[in-house]
Amino acid sequence: MQMKYKEIKDNEEVQALIAKGNENLGVLGFTDHSEMHASLVAERAAEILESLGYKKKQIELVKVAAYMHDIGNAINRSRHAEYGAILANDLLKQKNIDIQERLTVVSAIAHHDESTGGATDVISAALIIADKTDVRRNRVRQKPKASFDVHDRVNYAVTRTDLVIDKEKKQITLNLEIDEKICTMYEYFDIFLGRMMMCRKASELLGVTFGLMVNGNKAL
Repeated sequence: MQMKYKEIKDNEEVQALIAKGNENLGVLGFTDHSEMHASLVAERAAEILESLGYKKKQIELVKVAAYMHDIGNAINRSRHAEYGAILANDLLKQKNIDIQERLTVVSAIAHHDESTGGATDVISAALIIADKTDVRRNRVRQKPKASFDVHDRVNYAVTRTDLVIDKEKKQITLNLEIDEKICTMYEYFDIFLGRMMMCRKASELLGVTFGLMVNGNKAL
């Protein structure tokens, strides 16, 4: 049986895992990891591979992996990538998904976290870039601004995000507009430099370069 994104997105268990993971992270003070984040990452990862000329099968696989990439948060934030891979493997095995497709998705989920992972193939590479570039104001949960931590401030300071994939120039560029009255550039890089470097390595695997523009200036 071949992997189908719509079937995974409509799966009750997957939806429940994403919801529980997002609930857990909300209590712990993390930004939004809801279905909105999962869907955005899935569509962005698909856009990356489609723009670079990859096959429909690979695009479908990356959407599945990207949509499920954070389900491990339902168990624990620590090692959530590995937990998510195990959960995804069990779920996809029940659906009799082709073993190679299943392992590709499972591996991509397991390698998406910057603390333990890294891109190992085109599926994991596109997932990583899509996930780490989801920086936006509405990822900050509803709460008094006085209670914002540095992660909240960094995301809330971003007033515009645009990911540009240029196949001809062989480059992917994340364009951000940041309100520096809310978050300093030092704070941004303190939080996101590791993730941006992970995007750079993932882009290299895809045969392109990765760049970061902040307020019209090249930052990476």
